Amino acid sequence: MYIIIVGAGRTGSKVIELATQDDHEVVVIERDTELAEEASSTYDCMVINADAASKEILLEAGVEEADALISTTESDSVNLMISMLGKQYGVDNLISSINDPQHRELFGDLGVNIVESPHELNGQYLYRAVQRPQIRDFMEIAGEAEIFEVTVDEGAPVDGLTLSDADKDNLLPEETIMVAVVRDGELLIPRGGTEIQAGDTVTVFARNGATDRVTDAFSRT
Repeated sequence: MYIIIVGAGRTGSKVIELATQDDHEVVVIERDTELAEEASSTYDCMVINADAASKEILLEAGVEEADALISTTESDSVNLMISMLGKQYGVDNLISSINDPQHRELFGDLGVNIVESPHELNGQYLYRAVQRPQIRDFMEIAGEAEIFEVTVDEGAPVDGLTLSDADKDNLLPEETIMVAVVRDGELLIPRGGTEIQAGDTVTVFARNGATDRVTDAFSRT
C-alpha cells in the first residue's frame, strides 16, 4: 500500500512507525525541519520537508498514486485542506485527526474517516483506519482482544442472517461476540434470533482482534 502521512509529531510518528513496520511504501510530509530530519533518520520512508497544504507538494509526494492520505497536524483547517486536495486527486482512503469536535461534520461531509482527540487515541487508531477502513471505532482490551464498531455492507456474508445462522455457517471465529446493534438510531441487544441487516452498526468483541476473517463477514466481497 502507498501511504502519504502528513505530520511527524507525536501522533504522526506512531502512524509512520506502524506503516513502515508493515512494509508499506510511505511518504511523509513535515514542515518542521527538526521533525522531518528525525523521521528521515528513524524510519525507512521518504520525507519531504515542506507544507503539505499545497497541490505542488502533494503531487511531489505522489498523491495521484496514493492508496491512503493521513493528516495528523494540530490544525483542523490544514487537515481539512489536505483532505480536500486528496479527494480532488482521487485518494480513496482519506483519514484525519480533528482537534475540535465541532468540525466533525465538515470532515464527515467530505467523506473523511476522522479520529477525535488524537492525543488520547494516538496514531495506532489512525493507522487502524487504513488497515480496516470499515471499522468506525475500536478499543483494545488486553493482549489482542478488541471491541470495535463496524457497519454492515449490503450483500455482506452476515447480511440477512440471524446470529444463530451466522454461527452455524461459521462466519465468525470463536470468542467473537456481537454485543450491540444500532439500526435507524435505535439500540438493539442482539439475541440468537436477531437478524443482521445492511446498514446496521454492530459493536463486536473479538478475542483475537479485528482480523480479516472477522471484518470480512460484515463487508461486501
